[in-house]
Amino acid sequence: MKLRPQVPATQRGDHRSSAMLFGPLHREIDRLFDDFSRGLSSQSSMSMNLLPNIDVAESDREIDVSVELPGLERRDVDISLEDNMLTIRGEKRVESNRENKNVFVSERAYGNFLRTIELPPGVDTSKINAMMSDGVLRITIPKPAHAEAKKIEVKEAKGGKESKSSDSSQTH
Repeated sequence: MKLRPQVPATQRGDHRSSAMLFGPLHREIDRLFDDFSRGLSSQSSMSMNLLPNIDVAESDREIDVSVELPGLERRDVDISLEDNMLTIRGEKRVESNRENKNVFVSERAYGNFLRTIELPPGVDTSKINAMMSDGVLRITIPKPAHAEAKKIEVKEAKGGKESKSSDSSQTH
């Protein structure tokens, strides 16, 4: 017994003609999706490049934060501390000398950025130090002083108060 494919007779033996008919359309749709997804990835990578890289290190006395901000000056950066959240924000602007030029390749990212770091409670804001040099922002945050644990001595009760209550519980 011979099995017949369940395809209409006009297309049964002619798979090549349908591939040729829809091939260019299929390739064009693939190209459009590739272009669209490539555009999305370059946009997301640009915004990812705009987030400055940070290093956070901690010693016994302080927390050190280093932030890479190439091409920025200290007036382009704003640092604030609210509710134990250190916020570093700024803006990288397009250079003004590009206005009347045809740009062929542009891989540098521009725009606003924001980074936040949670700090331990009790940080003395008056002692935070921030300095910027060669595109690197360094923030030094003194750690809050922790009260040392104090040992409390347990003393013997006077007057035998404890022995009376234990005696009364035995009589009941």
